Amino acid sequence: MNAAREEPHAPTSAGPRALFDASSDAAAVVSGQGVVLGWTRAAEELLGHPASEIVGGSAARLLAMPGDPVRVAGVAERCRAGGGWSGLIPLRHRDGRRVEADLRVSASFRIGADECFLISARERRPQWTVGQSILDGFLTRSPVGMAVMDTRLRYVWLNDTLERFGGVPREQRLGRRLSELLPGLQAETIEGLMRKVLDTGVPVTDYEYLGWSWADPHRQHAYSTSFFPLVDHDNSITGVCYMVQDVTERWNARQLLALVSEAGTRIGTTLDVLRTAQELADFAVPRFADFVVVDLLEPVLSTEGHGAWLTDAGPAPAKPVMRRAGLSSVREGAPEAVARIGDRVDFVPPPHDAQLIVDGEPILMSVLDPSDELWVTEQPARADSMREFGLHSLISVPMRARNTALGLTTFLRSLNPVSFEPDDVLVAQELVARAALCVDNARRYTREHTAAVTLQRSLLPQALTGGTALEVASSYLPADPTGGVGGDWFDVIPLSGARVGLVIGDVVGHGITAAAAMGRLRTAVQTLADMEMPPDELLAHLDDLVLRLSEEHPDGEGAENSTAFLGATCLYAVYDPVTRRCTMARAGHPPPVVVAPDGQVSFPEPPAGPPLGLGGMAFEAGEIELAENSLFGLYTDGLVEAADGDMERGMARLGDLLARRDLDLGTLCSSAVRQLVPVPQPDDIALLLARTQALGAEHVVSWDVPADPAAVADVRARATRQVEAWGFEELAMTTELIVSELVTNAIRYADPPIRLRLLRDTRLTCEIADASSTAPRLRHARSMDEGGRGLFLVAQLAHRWGARYTADGKIIWAEQEIP
Repeated sequence: MNAAREEPHAPTSAGPRALFDASSDAAAVVSGQGVVLGWTRAAEELLGHPASEIVGGSAARLLAMPGDPVRVAGVAERCRAGGGWSGLIPLRHRDGRRVEADLRVSASFRIGADECFLISARERRPQWTVGQSILDGFLTRSPVGMAVMDTRLRYVWLNDTLERFGGVPREQRLGRRLSELLPGLQAETIEGLMRKVLDTGVPVTDYEYLGWSWADPHRQHAYSTSFFPLVDHDNSITGVCYMVQDVTERWNARQLLALVSEAGTRIGTTLDVLRTAQELADFAVPRFADFVVVDLLEPVLSTEGHGAWLTDAGPAPAKPVMRRAGLSSVREGAPEAVARIGDRVDFVPPPHDAQLIVDGEPILMSVLDPSDELWVTEQPARADSMREFGLHSLISVPMRARNTALGLTTFLRSLNPVSFEPDDVLVAQELVARAALCVDNARRYTREHTAAVTLQRSLLPQALTGGTALEVASSYLPADPTGGVGGDWFDVIPLSGARVGLVIGDVVGHGITAAAAMGRLRTAVQTLADMEMPPDELLAHLDDLVLRLSEEHPDGEGAENSTAFLGATCLYAVYDPVTRRCTMARAGHPPPVVVAPDGQVSFPEPPAGPPLGLGGMAFEAGEIELAENSLFGLYTDGLVEAADGDMERGMARLGDLLARRDLDLGTLCSSAVRQLVPVPQPDDIALLLARTQALGAEHVVSWDVPADPAAVADVRARATRQVEAWGFEELAMTTELIVSELVTNAIRYADPPIRLRLLRDTRLTCEIADASSTAPRLRHARSMDEGGRGLFLVAQLAHRWGARYTADGKIIWAEQEIP
């Protein structure tokens, strides 16, 4: 074999010998007759012979020992059997020196007809021996503390490092136990671990613990300790050795990291500014400080205006106006506090001023001196507190978030003798930064929620009246602040003919957009109801309105706000106290509840129309008759789903609660809501109750009117006498004129049958019904016209007038205020 290493793609003319060139050990191929057939470069480096001197010659001349034919034959036989052989063999270098080599012989193989063996060798290097002085120096001056204890756990030996760690001289340790020397450590636990090692022989590694030592009695240190048994020549355990390292920095870093991580789950659990401030104070005591105060700027706690100072808004006032928002102490009752929760404060550590809150850096006062002139002059009460309770170290961190100054958080230590250090400032900053972001979120949310609630309440009816037809009561419960303001609404709308419209609805979504959408829908319902639309037509027009609102922000920047317009549910009912009939239609809303005078509860279901906003689907009206003194209730789904989400069960509970007859309507309404929803819910809740009344015959009178102009005088006279009989002499003349004009127009322009009706409730109403569907039109006649002044005259004399359509035609009505 050529001495040069062959490349992977070299020609194969060298034969099988090339297979051995890659070995890192010296290698040679020897025939069964002892002739060297191959020689590697590593072999040349080991023994100094180039391949040209060795290949083709006897391998025996490389041995530095007498020949042993019997041993060689035995090795060859073992290798022929498929095994290998290894051993320590002295070889002779080219320069004559002896080379001790670990020799390995492979199983035999053939190259052509020749039997061959692969022999590899590696020089055995002498092992380094450690002198006793070096070993003693290593043990004594190692940066790891070491000690040997006997089977009774008494010190036998210790190095300088352990002596320095504990602060107890070596001569005082020897022959004594750890628990006798360092009571500030976990001595009993450590000795228990050493006994376990003595009993089992199993080492204990990397046990970490905290403790105090005489070397540094004012600061707690963390140590990592390993214990292992000392074994004699007969495998008996003669003692235990332990090694200890001071890992205080690593321990503190890990603890602070865990502290900051835990703060993320413990601070800011609610969207409440004061609660968040208190959570910061409670979390930091006693983990980080002995006394913590959180002072927030007054605008932060206000729901009006901007709510804070912008950090780039220029110089701050010399004295910041703040309120104490959080307070916690290791002492019960926090006696070291000069101000309490809610008190006004202007505390900034001297010599700083309010500019610290706007753009200042955290303040570290490792040592507080209560006799310092600045403290005595500017903060005398706090100087006295420092002196009395031993407050000796302080960190003050400005609270800022999103370019907004929020307040100041101050950490103090008293019972903990260790002063704050620069690394502690970083931890305080991180805690305050997390809390500041939560406070700012809560502040922003509170302002928006307050604005939404104010808007919503302003859009809901301030007073409800059902006239003589209904006694009404309502209860509205806003959503839990964390759920956001919803879009529930209800209304009671007086209609012509002593009728009353009842409406309840629920807009999809939460927030100001939902409240605003609710206001727009409520206004639309009032307008449509005033146009005397029947319930099914009213919901159809309302559905068109919701569709238009949904298209106001089809995409782009306002798309997220369109969710408030994407849907709503609604139920609209009209009650007529004369006929005691209630006509209603619903759009995806739960059915009403009816409690009959005998206490029987039912849930009449008018045809269930789709929710508003889907479009393209018709609404149908249903009609029921209500006995006088029946209870009619409308509600939103949050009321019956609040307890367990089961609507049917919630409806049954609502019916049971409303069946009570011993409560007035207002008390019954509020009591039902309180019992069904005992705790805040994420959705708004509304309940509207109405107790029905009927207009008897003494309140209503009607006459058929012949289609003859001559009949006008008779009808007019009858109406005048009826009004006087009711005691409304003041209205006799105006009633006579109104009746005359309405009847004359009906006879002249409308189709029979024609009927006149007078109603007396909160107002005096005159109605003329005919079979025509032609809409009346108010005209402004010119001075020379002979007619066209009838409806204009009616409009001037009446409080209000209008027309509504019926299945048989239309009704024109006019109302007068009763003196």
